[in-house]
Amino acid sequence: MSTVIDLPTTFGQIDIYLFDQLLKGRITARDRVLDAGCGSGRNLFYLMKMGCDVSAVDTNAAAVAGVRELAGELGTGLPAGNFRVEPIEGLSFADAAFDVVISSAVLHFARDDAHFEAMVRAIWRVLRPGGMFFARLASTVAIAGDIRPLGNGHFILPDGSDRYLVTPEGLDLLTSALGGQLLDPLKTTVVHGQRSMTTWVARKG
Repeated sequence: MSTVIDLPTTFGQIDIYLFDQLLKGRITARDRVLDAGCGSGRNLFYLMKMGCDVSAVDTNAAAVAGVRELAGELGTGLPAGNFRVEPIEGLSFADAAFDVVISSAVLHFARDDAHFEAMVRAIWRVLRPGGMFFARLASTVAIAGDIRPLGNGHFILPDGSDRYLVTPEGLDLLTSALGGQLLDPLKTTVVHGQRSMTTWVARKG
């Protein structure tokens, strides 16, 4: 008799591109994981269930409270101090505190180039040498002719939203400047008539 798995109950609403990193064995139950810009915690549900030492930050106090409550409901035993209301560029965790840092659909809310780099460098600081950084963020890939520049790295996307956009060349240069190494080639999903989302996965050197 075949067993039917209720995928949402088992994995929650985890980003499929982050799930790909799980399948590749790059996140294990032994890892200390930070979600930088956690939102509702959709990417943390399964990581908590599998036993990761999870921390999370967001500027939205209600979102952080919700993730802290989720940790309690799952019986993780994680301390409340793991969940903090703070901006990514102002991370208060110690240097090299995490094996994995994820930031999904957050970095494209940067105010400008300086803010974007400040967020990435803060993430890099709390990531241990050899640790993995995973991000998904809006980019110019395949939509350069359909976006309207606003200045400071911001553009109006085809769906009408305003986002800070990166380029593959820019991500390559920043990865090198940080002393990192791409674990996967940059991969981009284009949602026709709406946006372009690039997955950036790097190891800290």
